[in-house]
Amino acid sequence: MTALSVRQKLEILADAAKYDASCASSGTVGRDSASGRKGGIGSTEGMGICHAYAPDGRCISLLKILLTNSCIFDCHYCINRQSSNVRRARFTVREVVELTISFYRRNYIEGLFLSSGIIRSSDYTMEQLVAVARSLREEHDFRGYIHLKTIPDADPQLAQQAGLYADRLSINVELPTETGLKRLAPEKDGKRIETAMAGMRAAIEDGSDARRRYAHAPRFAPAGQSTQMIIGADRADDRAIIHRASALYDRHRLRRVYYSAFSPIPSPSSVLPLQRPPLMREHRLYQSDWMMRFYGFSAEELEGATDPETGCLPLDIDPKLAWALRHRDAFPVDVNRAPREALLRVPGLGVKAVDRILASRRHRRLRLDDIARLTRSIAKLRPFLVAGDWRPVQLADRLHLRPTSRASQLELF
Repeated sequence: MTALSVRQKLEILADAAKYDASCASSGTVGRDSASGRKGGIGSTEGMGICHAYAPDGRCISLLKILLTNSCIFDCHYCINRQSSNVRRARFTVREVVELTISFYRRNYIEGLFLSSGIIRSSDYTMEQLVAVARSLREEHDFRGYIHLKTIPDADPQLAQQAGLYADRLSINVELPTETGLKRLAPEKDGKRIETAMAGMRAAIEDGSDARRRYAHAPRFAPAGQSTQMIIGADRADDRAIIHRASALYDRHRLRRVYYSAFSPIPSPSSVLPLQRPPLMREHRLYQSDWMMRFYGFSAEELEGATDPETGCLPLDIDPKLAWALRHRDAFPVDVNRAPREALLRVPGLGVKAVDRILASRRHRRLRLDDIARLTRSIAKLRPFLVAGDWRPVQLADRLHLRPTSRASQLELF
């Protein structure tokens, strides 16, 4: 086999990493080169060629690659599965470290997202991932963001080491249901995945507790842990996905659950669906996830936004509007008297707009024009609220609240 150059490896392994959606860099601590040993290099702050966003809206660029796309597992949905006919490549630890440093010095990136196929064994692969992070932190004093994908079958001690060097760790649950996992990834065990996530939560909490007690205690995965689910590869409907995500948030205190719409791959397995799910479905699941995390909706409430027959969220309207149309008895809401929880359920009102309304109504009785200045669009709000000079005669007919035309959905790849 002809030896590949680093550039050829980069082309193969960067392309192979595009199917992993969980590469946001939100939640980490601020670090810069000035605070490092002898200055250090890298930063979690600043602007660059951006692929992820921090909580304050800053863009953070990440070098997103696989250590290798070779794998001893044969998951049906994975392009890198053992039986897949794809060109294989593998980085050495030193090559990944040198690429990261080189890209940073050129101002291409501000961090690293590193995952891998399983080679030799889970422990061996995890050792290689940890070695990359250790070299960046200890040998090069890299101060940028590092996100490592951890392997649930690996020795827990290796995950402990990874948390000392990485900002965020993630363990993919892969599919929403245990049935789907057994059918499409029989070599993976849902219980082992959950056990690894529970261990990660305990380690993160222990690390936070140590930091509160001792100022010089090492940080452990300060940006927490996340996971990813593939949508549309199995028969799970949106109700099952929403309940699964809610349970993961409750049990493991995840920072994020990412949803990745299944994309057909070359030489697909016969057990995979012939048609990909619409990418808008992925978008609607992200919106429902936002409603659980920031708007106070429970998974049971979000069931009310799904279609009773298909169990899926409507694609033509957002879940918040769908929920409101099925719960008309909760509207209209008086913006001058309603509690924050009720205002957050008004379609078109975001968290920031609700906070502005609560702050403003302490000084005066709000009119419709006042609400218009505090929000992006008053047209969507009118049927659902009462203001000082506005009261809808009745909640507008459901058809009038749906878009008259549908925008075409572009493809990811």
